[in-house]
Amino acid sequence: MEKEDFKKEVLPHQEEGIPIDTEKTIDFNNEDEAAAFYQKAKDRLLNVNNWHEIAGKLTAEFSLRDSDGKPVNRTAKKGDYFKIDIPGPGTSGGGGYDWIRIEEFTEEQEPGFESVGFTVRPAQNPEKPTESVSHFFSPESTSTFTVCRKKNSVTAGIYDRNTKPNPGGDTVPDKIRNAVIGTFGVGGGAKLQWESLASAIIKNEEK
Repeated sequence: MEKEDFKKEVLPHQEEGIPIDTEKTIDFNNEDEAAAFYQKAKDRLLNVNNWHEIAGKLTAEFSLRDSDGKPVNRTAKKGDYFKIDIPGPGTSGGGGYDWIRIEEFTEEQEPGFESVGFTVRPAQNPEKPTESVSHFFSPESTSTFTVCRKKNSVTAGIYDRNTKPNPGGDTVPDKIRNAVIGTFGVGGGAKLQWESLASAIIKNEEK
């Protein structure tokens, strides 16, 4: 499978808002080296609780939660929530945090190609559900996180689709906050976050 075919298969269709694509690739001398490193990158991707540690202290902090919103210490799977602590104020509806949920999880393997990835979408706060999603991006926005190996190359990719600020919120201050931070995210803030994360996922300490 080609990388572009994989992206077409797993990414939500772009309909409104803007797309934000972030990719970081590392090349190896042979497929065996690339396959071994792919497993390391896959573990980094799925261990969401460690993202803040590997990507840098100035990035958002992600806490993996189960379908009931309770903290878990394991790899991510479909139905899990991410509780996100971003620099700056949070929303009252989100308990001071932003929330997203994994709605799709994919893993593929064939000769010369292997991949893993998941798509998240802004969600309600599972600790205290309200009518509005607790995130600065709109409910139509998605982010897809992937690691794939094509022969000797390993790529970490993060792809935002239908990205736009969230006009909603449980209170007027929440709506203002979502509009301000959502506009910053669309304007480049999200790209900076994902650049740091993608680089950390494929960092090779041996080079």
